Amino acid sequence: MRARRSLGVVVAASLALGLAACADPGPAPTAPSTAVPADGPVVSFYGDSYTRGTGASSPENRWSTIVSAERGWQEINRSENGLGFVNRRASMRDGLDDIPALVIADHPDIVFVTMGLNDNFSYDTRADDIHATIDSDLTRLREGLPDARIVVVEPFWYTDDRPASVDIIAGWVEDAADRIGADHISGASHWLDGHYATAQVSWMAGDGLHPNDIGYAVMAERMDAALRALDPPL
Repeated sequence: MRARRSLGVVVAASLALGLAACADPGPAPTAPSTAVPADGPVVSFYGDSYTRGTGASSPENRWSTIVSAERGWQEINRSENGLGFVNRRASMRDGLDDIPALVIADHPDIVFVTMGLNDNFSYDTRADDIHATIDSDLTRLREGLPDARIVVVEPFWYTDDRPASVDIIAGWVEDAADRIGADHISGASHWLDGHYATAQVSWMAGDGLHPNDIGYAVMAERMDAALRALDPPL
């Protein structure tokens, strides 16, 4: 129960920050936290800006680092701003056009896949490509890391306006996770509901697009609960 109590403290502290938590987003370093024990499980995160921590006041306040620190994981955060299964992928350079290959090369014990939000912006013209790439990415991760535990998270979302593509892409992600025998966490697209940029009590950073420290603390709390509910729990 230690992690749950600690994460509750993080949420309370973040709420106490008030407007100080609403920092404008900036690039978040992707290096593992130096506070994590060197002998802990290696955990590689494949995601977009919501896992990179854009909008947080520091990388230590992003949900992935909070959860990793509580569990003694060695975090390798491979997430990139604007990335989707197809979105921005072709324009990335220096190997970032194939992050699944980098994740496989990390030889992680655990992999998180938190992708799909940005693909909604290409859905009308590239739906088939999105569906195919979800399947191919998850298949490659399973084949390249047969002994790793893979946790696939329902794509996050950021506004009250919720196009039909959000649930369609989430369904494709869940189907692919089931097919490769991965854990799946549902409901993540609703974790910030009621607290988007236009809400009276917003958990979003100054850009209105990304969570602030409060939002990331809440995401960490909810991720912690979801991981504990897995069989076996993480």
